[in-house]
Amino acid sequence: MTDASADARRPQDFEKTLSESDASVANFDTHSRSPLENAQHFLHKNPAAVPLIVLVISVLFFGVILGGKFFSAFTMTLILQQVAITGIIGAAQTLVILTAGIDLSVGAIMVLSSVVMGQFTFRYGFPAPVAIVCGFLVGAACGYLNGVLIARMKLPPFIVTLGTWQIILAANFLYSANETIRSQDIDAQAPLLKLFGETFRVGGAVFTYGVIVMLLLVLFLWYVLNHTAWGRHVYAVGDDPDAADLAGVPVTRMLIQVYVISGIVCALAGWVLIGRLGSVSPTSGQFANIESITAVVIGGISLFGGRGSILGMIFGALIVGVFSLGLRLIGTDPQWTYLLIGALIIVAVAIDQWIRKVAG
Repeated sequence: MTDASADARRPQDFEKTLSESDASVANFDTHSRSPLENAQHFLHKNPAAVPLIVLVISVLFFGVILGGKFFSAFTMTLILQQVAITGIIGAAQTLVILTAGIDLSVGAIMVLSSVVMGQFTFRYGFPAPVAIVCGFLVGAACGYLNGVLIARMKLPPFIVTLGTWQIILAANFLYSANETIRSQDIDAQAPLLKLFGETFRVGGAVFTYGVIVMLLLVLFLWYVLNHTAWGRHVYAVGDDPDAADLAGVPVTRMLIQVYVISGIVCALAGWVLIGRLGSVSPTSGQFANIESITAVVIGGISLFGGRGSILGMIFGALIVGVFSLGLRLIGTDPQWTYLLIGALIIVAVAIDQWIRKVAG
């Protein structure tokens, strides 16, 4: 009887011993990590940490050199105003890159949407709210075209968006006849088009409604990407589309949705662009696609998809804004800005590769 109960307990004792052994091995592995490995794992879990650290160092650096002038509320909000367009376009680019894609047409979609808003108001006499909705529909249609070509026809995102960038850019110039709608005309007939260029003060800080829209958009997308099933699906598609498909994620539909939403966000940027410029110009935003990719890469979002935070993107955009304004206030040659930003891009990609090698 005693032997039987002892035998009955032996499997449980054996399992307990194994559990304790596994726990001790796990503890040993955790404590045996070097500080460098701990840093790598921390950065893997917090991809926005690197751009945030760089942003803080950049602000402190220029603050020490320029003194109180740089730390003034006006200067800080001026940086926000300068990166409002990049931040919104960067949000669109972030969604695409998280799926392991890329969209070279974001700038062209933004400008075409703004041109449609202006032309529908002044050429066809549409009320400004209707014209704005038409601009959003054009942005969504451009995104849908990209999504179908990439998701259904399985064409490479780089090639597809390189082609649609040229097509949309040409359509923009042909449709607008390279005509700029002046600020005075907008003020007289459709001031709603310039809504996001309006400013308001909070103490010494000067904000535009475009800055507020950028911040609200980034916070909203951060919540969606981190706290909804749709957001988890975006990361899953970017990390491993085949595994996501086996897990029941509708990969094709998700990709099309991402590109459509990206097009809508670009149209929002087009509306903000009108307020920023005070006019509707078909030649504006020529480097918006490059600026958006720059913000995303410096922001620590992996070009291989599936990893990164949209907060990192906004930190990346702010880093570019800090360097641009800081170097201008110092009086250096503008080429130094491009040199330093180029170096930051290379360093950001190198850090991303370094993190991916050890974290898993």
